[in-house]
Amino acid sequence: MADTENKIYLSSSPHFKGPVTTKLVMWMVVFALMPVCVGAVIVFGLRALAVLAVSVISAVGFEFLFNLLVYKNDEAKKWSIKDGSAVITGLLLACTLSSTVPFWQVILGAAFAVIVVKGFFGGLGNNIWNPALAGRAFLMICFPASIGASWVEPRTDAISGATILSTKALVPIKDLLLGYRAGCLGETCTLLIIIAGLFLISMKLIDWRIPLCFIGTVALCTWIAGGNVPVALLSGGLMLGAFFMATDYVTSPITMWGRVIFGIGCGLITFLIRQFGGYPEGVMFSILFMNCFYPFLNNLNSRIYGYGKKGGAK
Repeated sequence: MADTENKIYLSSSPHFKGPVTTKLVMWMVVFALMPVCVGAVIVFGLRALAVLAVSVISAVGFEFLFNLLVYKNDEAKKWSIKDGSAVITGLLLACTLSSTVPFWQVILGAAFAVIVVKGFFGGLGNNIWNPALAGRAFLMICFPASIGASWVEPRTDAISGATILSTKALVPIKDLLLGYRAGCLGETCTLLIIIAGLFLISMKLIDWRIPLCFIGTVALCTWIAGGNVPVALLSGGLMLGAFFMATDYVTSPITMWGRVIFGIGCGLITFLIRQFGGYPEGVMFSILFMNCFYPFLNNLNSRIYGYGKKGGAK
């Protein structure tokens, strides 16, 4: 008994324990995404609901099977699906897709996101890229015709070959806010995305610096280039990416200045791809590109304990 009491347990940080757990944070983000998903179903119909359901069920199912095979003797990791991260991955992946995408492609994208991007790197907390965006990028590279070329016009069954960003069409601000335009499931109803993002910020679940710098940089660059700032901000996946994907806990910096630079970098790359690239949208590529640099950005404005200006070792 005495030996047990005198044991010293060593573990990596963080060492503070509080009421906010990873599981709670994940399910709060799922809660924030619900209005966006409901808006997608209202705008695009039951086909959108089916895509959302297939994506979530596939993501949760693949994560459970992967954990069951890899972590046979680790009960905690075997049942890690309870933390809600796979649900978020499934929802966000579906939000980046059209309501017309074949179900088998949704399943394939979920498998890539959960198994390759997340599982192969060690699970939640170890992945380098945002799983949902990486899954979407995988599908876009493999199936460009169905992922990036065909969009359903809201309130109709007509197929539109392009989004507003590619056609440069002028759309009323009201339609941009309420989602009455062609696009992905989760990017059309911008008003709901903004409300959900502000909710996350007010609950201190995400930091305001990344979305503000991301959106602000796109607005500033678009204004300098003489573009239509409202259309640039309210169309495409900018709001969804800024609030829900660029702020991912695992793949974004934890330091103040790191987050500022991360947001500015995402905004600048998004603008450059939109303005000069071959793709009409650059949010996905900008976030995935900046994900590669978040370990280096974490070193900004940080110092080793015991070193510094307050009399520590030099």
